[in-house]
Amino acid sequence: MSSEINGKNATGRLSRCYTGVVHDVMRAKGFRDFTFPPDLRPLDPSLVLCGPAFTITGVAKQTDAHETLLAWTGLLSKVPAGHIWVSQPNDRVVAHMGELSAETLKNKGVLGCVADGYIRDTNFLLSLGFPSWGRGYTPRDIVGHWLPTHTNVEIQIGDVSILPGDYLLGDRDGMVRVPKASLEEILSASEEAIATENLVRKAILEGVDPREAYLRHGKF
Repeated sequence: MSSEINGKNATGRLSRCYTGVVHDVMRAKGFRDFTFPPDLRPLDPSLVLCGPAFTITGVAKQTDAHETLLAWTGLLSKVPAGHIWVSQPNDRVVAHMGELSAETLKNKGVLGCVADGYIRDTNFLLSLGFPSWGRGYTPRDIVGHWLPTHTNVEIQIGDVSILPGDYLLGDRDGMVRVPKASLEEILSASEEAIATENLVRKAILEGVDPREAYLRHGKF
């Protein structure tokens, strides 16, 4: 697979798809456990989040403020531009994304964040337009409570395993994971499916019976 496929070209192509069609394509191809839990939701459902994953794990650990903030700011420094911050914090007590962190990441060219935990400073995140996904909100921060443990490792969110560089696509309906190794196959099939759906839609708008439209195009 070429570097072009794995870069901005792939992110742009996948972002022009939508989760429903990508889900249907992957299901038909026999993929399993690629749909994120439905209660992991976007702060702003109008924003599409799409790109390769930079994966993070951590653990709740009582420590002093200085150690926490040194580790956290070091973590922010590691995330490369053009990627999504994807965190399995193993914690449902404090927030794992907030205003200053999101400002830092956005300024670096990071595409957004997915935290399998809570986020905070939500009004600021909305104003920033930084796509942020989480399980809920809390004003509590990480200071003295949490430390990162690993980056660029396989993580698990719900039933979904995410490898570094796997692609995520999230929209108002939810989020799916596209394996890096199968990206071009799934992209091409999704684009083809969208083209077929457009033909079905055209037929329906022209008054064609829905069963006839399905039999004609093999999709509904």
